[in-house]
Amino acid sequence: MDDGPPCVRCKKRGLPCTVNKSLQMILESDAEWKTKTDNRIGVLECALGKVAKIHSLPELLDYDMDDVTDEVSDPVESHSRNSVASSSQEEKHTAQNFDMVKDDSAGPGAIPGSVVSPVIVHTAEANRTDQDIITRGIVTLDQAQSYLDIYQNRLDHFVYRIMGDRRTLSQVRKASPLLLAAVCTVGALHLASEEFEGCYQEFVTIAATQTFSRHNTIDDVRGLLIGAFWLSGISWTCIGAAVRIATELQLHRSIFKALGGERRHYLRTRLYFLVYICDHHNSISYGRPPMTREDDTIRASSAFLQTEHAVEDDARLISQVKFWSLGTEIYETFGVDVEKVVTLDMIEPIRRYANKLDEIRAYWTARFSHNRYVGNYPRKGVGLHYHFAKLYLYSIAFRGIGHPGFKSPEVERDIDELATSALSSATAILKTVVQDPEIQDFLTGLPTYFDIMIAFAVVFVLKILTKHAAAVRIDTNGIHELVADLVQVLKVITSTMHPRHLLVSVARGAETLLERVRVPDAHGSFPANPHVVMTQPTFDDTLYDISSQWNGTSFDNFYMGEFDFLGTQEVMNNYQYQPDLYQELPSGMIGNVEDYQ
Repeated sequence: MDDGPPCVRCKKRGLPCTVNKSLQMILESDAEWKTKTDNRIGVLECALGKVAKIHSLPELLDYDMDDVTDEVSDPVESHSRNSVASSSQEEKHTAQNFDMVKDDSAGPGAIPGSVVSPVIVHTAEANRTDQDIITRGIVTLDQAQSYLDIYQNRLDHFVYRIMGDRRTLSQVRKASPLLLAAVCTVGALHLASEEFEGCYQEFVTIAATQTFSRHNTIDDVRGLLIGAFWLSGISWTCIGAAVRIATELQLHRSIFKALGGERRHYLRTRLYFLVYICDHHNSISYGRPPMTREDDTIRASSAFLQTEHAVEDDARLISQVKFWSLGTEIYETFGVDVEKVVTLDMIEPIRRYANKLDEIRAYWTARFSHNRYVGNYPRKGVGLHYHFAKLYLYSIAFRGIGHPGFKSPEVERDIDELATSALSSATAILKTVVQDPEIQDFLTGLPTYFDIMIAFAVVFVLKILTKHAAAVRIDTNGIHELVADLVQVLKVITSTMHPRHLLVSVARGAETLLERVRVPDAHGSFPANPHVVMTQPTFDDTLYDISSQWNGTSFDNFYMGEFDFLGTQEVMNNYQYQPDLYQELPSGMIGNVEDYQ
């Protein structure tokens, strides 16, 4: 049957026939046309936005905004707003519906939460390549390649290869914009590149966008880890996100298949070990409870080394797991109440943990040899971590100092012994930096944890020197000279570093404190009741305030982050107006500014 014109009626009468569209047909056609036109305009706007971002043409980006100002006070901040706005349009977050799941491959002993799964609504996903730091014109291909080279050939080997297998720039770009931004930011920092600030801003922007994303990958975890290890101002935020995403991706459950020889799960498990280590770097030293626990993966760390894919870097990785696993025991045994005086029942556990640290050091030092990328760091790094851990452990002897019951007769000799050992560990750290040229070379690439602990050792010995030399046997002139030598060494090391590198702040702060130290005379001039105030570090709520001025106090707060134990010149000069001002130390040790006058 012919449904086209003319119709049967017109055909019988020999009349011409045209179809008269009904109103409904007209409306439907109009709606279809508008939909297609809107889609085309959307595509054109998206393409125009990309061109505008690459060529820095804000007038194209903002032409339809009612609240656009004629002048932009901060180009970096404006760039950040445009980046976030673009990302928010690309991936919209809506409340999820959930459904029941009956997995026939799982038995009745399955995890309770595994039976409920979000209903995936296939909306337009974020185009992650739009966030590529190269595509957006922040760095060139050649610059990105140089940053990747310094990272993979040097920095990555200090942390046992976060990247896993070696990758090309093209592979990193495809893997994760966040990973690429992290590599470029950390590479730019260590090459003292002018591009660091732009890279840093881009990394923070992408990381913030990824916080609520439902499309995170293990390469995003790698990017967050790189940021947490080397970007001190945002390390706590980065590792918090990394722990959450790693848990969502079930990295902590890959150990079982890794032990069975599956390479994919071997790589996932070693990444989880890195998350564990980085978490503890940023937790225990600050008196915070770690987010990662002593689970099946951590308990099976020794067995992991027996798998067919394990290499020497994995042995170095597991040595750190052992150190920090013991550190967790110490933390949980003695807690964070730094005003609680040491009692007799605490002495034996301290000695027992000290013996375990001795065993760990002896075992792992003998296992490691020269590394083609980082020289003798595998062996010497064990020694540094050992002294850091010993200082953390023995500093417990000073808890409750100045309070009633401190150094009671039953523990007086034990506390004196532990205090002397703490001082010995602190000076060992400083002597190692001063006397070992290879360690000095390492400091240009080591994660910020090492800078923090060196700074802690400096403040610790100066506190003993100025406040407690009468209570601890100490060579006052020798300590003063040691710190002075350290300052000179750090000034040489940091002379070619990027000014945003944490060690630059450490060197400057150590010099400032040394200048203000009052070395006691031969007879000693000490307070009758010496007292060290201890508290917890405060959270740096200016973490994302990148528009702050990077000079003076703001400079130190930006990059020193929540462990700005040194204070700035402005703080030191104005202390008389703020007599209760405290200066923060890693592991929660705080001292009044007046202690160094």
